[in-house]
Amino acid sequence: MSEQPLCFVLMPFGVKKDPSGGPDIDFDRIYKEAIRPGIVDSDMEPIRADEERTGGIIHQAMFERLLLCDFAVADLTTANANVFYELGVRHAVRPATTLTIFSTAPPFDVNYLRSVGYKLGTNNSFGAEEAKTLRELIGKRLADVRKLAREAAAADSPIFQLLKEYKAPDIAHLKTDSFLNRVESSRTLKRELAAAREGVDLAALNEIEKKLGELDGVEAGVSIDLYLSYRAVSAYDNMIELFNRLPAPLKRNVMVREQYAFALNRKKRRQEAVEILEQIVSEQGPGSETNGLMGRVYKDLWVEAKDKGDVLRANGYLRKALDSYIRGFEADWRDAYPGINAVTLLDIKGDAPSLQRKSELIPVVRFAVSQRLKSGNPDYWDHATMLELAVLDGKPDEAAQHLSDALVMVKETWEPETTENNLTLIREARQGRNTLEPWLDEIIGQLHQAAPTT
Repeated sequence: MSEQPLCFVLMPFGVKKDPSGGPDIDFDRIYKEAIRPGIVDSDMEPIRADEERTGGIIHQAMFERLLLCDFAVADLTTANANVFYELGVRHAVRPATTLTIFSTAPPFDVNYLRSVGYKLGTNNSFGAEEAKTLRELIGKRLADVRKLAREAAAADSPIFQLLKEYKAPDIAHLKTDSFLNRVESSRTLKRELAAAREGVDLAALNEIEKKLGELDGVEAGVSIDLYLSYRAVSAYDNMIELFNRLPAPLKRNVMVREQYAFALNRKKRRQEAVEILEQIVSEQGPGSETNGLMGRVYKDLWVEAKDKGDVLRANGYLRKALDSYIRGFEADWRDAYPGINAVTLLDIKGDAPSLQRKSELIPVVRFAVSQRLKSGNPDYWDHATMLELAVLDGKPDEAAQHLSDALVMVKETWEPETTENNLTLIREARQGRNTLEPWLDEIIGQLHQAAPTT
């Protein structure tokens, strides 16, 4: 199965005045006989902007499609105010995938837009010859735009061309009611994906991916759902392969790149993971998720160096892991994940400055996770964080209670595995200080049972 990409058409509708003073222009005819067929010829599904207006008002459904459609064609012929407004919105959030066309040149420089000019017939008529020419031009240019989007994603928005530091908002996961009638098949796929995750069924996920075909024609949410489903069953090779098949706009998405680094790290391709995460930080600044993942990579490097007896490298990686986790937590105090990892490593490091820093951070971490718990929508990581805090505080009864809460929230096998690894590191550090805690061994054993090898 392969859904066609959506192509949003921004243009005047009905019969409009020629701004140069010539006869009126029938834009409905231009759409029906050239623009729509040209889009269809390029294996896309057209949606026309005026279909989303009521009484001239541009409302939510139109905006959703304007922002989320994979491609767009904008006819600038009459310098129509609505079309220019819609094009401005599109160019503000989409670096590429918008094709502009015109018959009468609009009143501004369109060189940046790489527009397609088309001709009208005598007295602004639009006959078979004009329709054939424009249809072929649109089909060819959209094929080029689609290829660029898949391979290079060259910017066609002057905002992104001229303002090099300007960043597109992350719209890959926006949920829209207006697409529900378009993605009934996607709903079915999402149910199939959920069932495969629940059953840890890698073969079923592989079969779904095979059915999808070329991913540039698949709803972004479905592609990402499949991507994260592979993560859920610890199929990291599949995640990496799927990332390489994603359309360029999705591959640039921060979350997608973060999870790609996550998968690379799980396959012990640590340096590649670090490079990706550092690139995101250079573009976006520190973030709790990005720096948290970077901290995890350095923590894994620390463990590997420590196990090999390479003390100097181990100490260096431990400092890098701590720095990454602390920067991530400072970027967003509400996200306890980098915070709990920071205090755990500070406890393991065990020197006086580290323990002092740990004592400063623990109340902040506890407050952050307690607010999440109060929200009424906690997840596994909230309870796992409380478990880890109880272990750090040496409170076995509280730890057992939080363990129970965490185990019933497990969704993916790598979640309890991560907590097990953290608590094992704490146990080893305390054993090195001649502190024995049999109750901690029991908790680690329970987490191990909850994370079977897939």
